[in-house]
Amino acid sequence: MRFLDQVRAAVRKNNSLVCVGLDPLPEKFPAHIQELDQSVFEFNKYIIDATHDLVCAYKPQAAHYHARGAEDQLLMTIEYIKDNYPDIPVILDSKRGDIGSTADQYAKEAFERYGADAVTINPYMGIDTVEPFTRYEDKGTILLCRTSNPGAGAIQNLKIGDQFLYEVIAETAMKDWNSNNNIMLVVGATNPDELKRIREITGDMTFLVPGLGAQGGDVEATVKSGLNSEGEGIIVNSSRGIIYAGNDENFAEAARAAAIELRDQVNQHR
Repeated sequence: MRFLDQVRAAVRKNNSLVCVGLDPLPEKFPAHIQELDQSVFEFNKYIIDATHDLVCAYKPQAAHYHARGAEDQLLMTIEYIKDNYPDIPVILDSKRGDIGSTADQYAKEAFERYGADAVTINPYMGIDTVEPFTRYEDKGTILLCRTSNPGAGAIQNLKIGDQFLYEVIAETAMKDWNSNNNIMLVVGATNPDELKRIREITGDMTFLVPGLGAQGGDVEATVKSGLNSEGEGIIVNSSRGIIYAGNDENFAEAARAAAIELRDQVNQHR
């Protein structure tokens, strides 16, 4: 099944546009998890088991694993999702951005080594960066467009003629790079006006939308600005706001409660 079909099926099965970001920080784990040999995987496993019926995707952030030599636990996490909850797609958030043979290797890393269903990339270097990923027709390639971080506007809102740079990225992605219909865009919830503009440019293209939860994006404005003509088209990511909702032995139950709250808030405005 193609990635976008996987997402659509999960959205409808779980009645959810929520994606849980799996960004492990062992110092924030409950004490009983920190003591385990494979604490990153065990933490993720609890979160996944507690939320699998509430989400349309999971999104492990690669740096959180690479920084502590936990690539094996990243692979274990993805395999656990595939084995136990195969209807839920996995987005590897690695924001790769290189050209030629190097981009080929990054694509193999995401899709063949880790078995992810989609990956985030930086399109700054153009089609040479994008094509090695979109060549995997059943996988999703998610381009940074208008991100949620506070400093993003200094670059992404630069004017190129009569357009902002983020508008150029959105239009180019839709018109020139999406021949396999497997490109998505990262569009932050912290900028609902830009989100609305990108929706106008791209029609029904699907967006990965970070910035709710810990980053403070407005749920109502995000949903109303981002939905496509089918009342879908956004994957609303929350990482810290869900996985660190609790820090004691009941942390998984706290994560579930936070995921339910976000799912219901999003659905209220669909």
